[in-house]
Amino acid sequence: MRKVICGLNITIDGCYDHTKLTGSEEILEFFNGLMQDVDQTITGRKMYELMLPYWPELAKTQSGTPAANAYAKTVSVIDTIVISRTMEQVEGGPRIICGGLEDEVRKLKQLPGKKISIGGMTVRSQLMAAGLIDELYVVIHPVIAGTGPQLFNDISLDETIKMELVDTKVMQNGCVVLHYTSRGSV
Repeated sequence: MRKVICGLNITIDGCYDHTKLTGSEEILEFFNGLMQDVDQTITGRKMYELMLPYWPELAKTQSGTPAANAYAKTVSVIDTIVISRTMEQVEGGPRIICGGLEDEVRKLKQLPGKKISIGGMTVRSQLMAAGLIDELYVVIHPVIAGTGPQLFNDISLDETIKMELVDTKVMQNGCVVLHYTSRGSV
């Protein structure tokens, strides 16, 4: 069975606003490595619109830093599904579905292939609440934002989800990577 993974960046106080985070070659290298084992991404419309057209264009031009170019090449070839109630079909773009996220993920997990990566806070929260995230990679940046959207602020759980810490890594830039696997409901 394929695993669903979620990699995300947050501040020390749990803010996930990308404009308040630090960036580095090391972070891009980490996420590039993570995405090597992925052949499917599922993302929300806002995340998709934030990432496109930047990464595919960078993959073509190779005009970024070495780590950014490598990440762009990796993610631009991964099959993408966008969850949106408002987005029109994009010619030559990703498959768009407007509902049934949990059922779609359950079906995809049964298919052969590599891991499935998810992006977008609404998608993450919905799949976490449904117990469909198998691995969670949290990159904590050495920043206190003070304001902004908070991680899983919109999640509502019937039962607590127990995660098991399986690895930690301290980056040279002060970020800490926490790798968790799901142990199910408690």
